[in-house]
Amino acid sequence: MSYVMQVDRIDSEERGVTQNEWLQSKHTYSFGNYYNLKRLNFGTLSVFNDDIVEPGKGFKAHRHDNMEIITIVLDGALEHRDSSGHHGILKVGDVQRMTAGTGIEHSENNASLDTKAHFLQIWIYPQERDLEPGYELKTFTDETFKNTLFPIISNIHSETALFIHQDATFYMGHFDANQTIQHRPSSKKYGDYLFVIEGEVQLGDSRFKAGDSAQITQTDQIEMQAKTASKILLIEVSVNTL
Repeated sequence: MSYVMQVDRIDSEERGVTQNEWLQSKHTYSFGNYYNLKRLNFGTLSVFNDDIVEPGKGFKAHRHDNMEIITIVLDGALEHRDSSGHHGILKVGDVQRMTAGTGIEHSENNASLDTKAHFLQIWIYPQERDLEPGYELKTFTDETFKNTLFPIISNIHSETALFIHQDATFYMGHFDANQTIQHRPSSKKYGDYLFVIEGEVQLGDSRFKAGDSAQITQTDQIEMQAKTASKILLIEVSVNTL
């Protein structure tokens, strides 16, 4: 069965790039020195950065405010430290939410001296400004995501997902080849951002490989197929609030 939907494809090669001796960062949306008038945000999704940090290197302490900041480790290990006293090593399977609120300083460094760290950092506009800074971390196993879209972040308090101060839900899934992937958006006021972490996924007439993404709107049903063993992230946000 086919469904009507609006799909705005973003190829991996279209993303903005920040490159130096210790960092390779690819930006879906305008960030730092990368500015693209067509890619300012997707509803309340403000930043989607795909970062690789060289061993022993990282981001020195810097300040954020009024943003929900999500970090998902894909490979290696990342050391987090912030001005609220939180400190730890994030590994594969760890997902972190930091509420910057009225202001927080944090640093992120590759915890290994011989292996690169690969992680996603995602910024979501909060529903309210000047919240009290906060922090939450959960560890997920591969089995949790086996052939299903599992909610890892939600605006509903839960023992199984991190909480976010916004009407948004993050889903992660690891799919075998030829698996059908289905998702029903809450309503047409929401849009879904698809990011392929690994593998290849067929959405409509297009095939998406690792690093490719899509903004999906105006549909009651999303249906995809994993063409190979694939890992995906799906972020559902309101697209009618900004």
